[in-house]
Amino acid sequence: MTTNQSILFPEIEKVIKNLNIENISAERREILQPLVDFVQNKAANQQEIRLNLICTHNSRRSHLSQVWAQTASAYFNIKNVFCYSGGTEATAMFPMVAKTLENQGFKIKTISGGNNPIYSIKYAKNEHPIIGFSKTYDDDFNPENDFAAIMTCSSADQGCPFIAGADVRVPITFEDPKAFDNTPQQAEKYEERSLQIAAEMIYVFSQIKQ
Repeated sequence: MTTNQSILFPEIEKVIKNLNIENISAERREILQPLVDFVQNKAANQQEIRLNLICTHNSRRSHLSQVWAQTASAYFNIKNVFCYSGGTEATAMFPMVAKTLENQGFKIKTISGGNNPIYSIKYAKNEHPIIGFSKTYDDDFNPENDFAAIMTCSSADQGCPFIAGADVRVPITFEDPKAFDNTPQQAEKYEERSLQIAAEMIYVFSQIKQ
């Protein structure tokens, strides 16, 4: 993978360089292709690229996808990419998500606590942090139109056949690491899911020609 000079924290760079995107199956590449096409079209026309990563509770997979998509765009120096996340309902970003990302090199601070904490998630010294908290996909924090709605879980995909304001709706679903909560495999499975999402987002942005 070739990039322009990277701005990411070194620990995140190391994670990315250890990913093996060649192992992404042909079936998954076909699933990812509509997202590649959306990003490529916007980039070619020098338009802002808005991605809203959506799951049922906006607690796990949608946050991991938002963070890695934003990071992947920076890694390949693709400009004007703005990544968001949301759910069909708001709950809270699960603490293990923050812990997993922290272990992979992200700098995370809790801005406010309570039932739905707000996190600052930084992937580079000079980039604005990603603001992580649970919200619905149509929350005022998220874009109203001109975005791709990326459905990261099957229940949200089935429950939301129409996303108002979206240019395109792309199902890219991932297995839920929640199944391993409070088990000895929890940390391992969250890391595994995060790395899968990282690899697929790196693959998507590696395909973009500028």
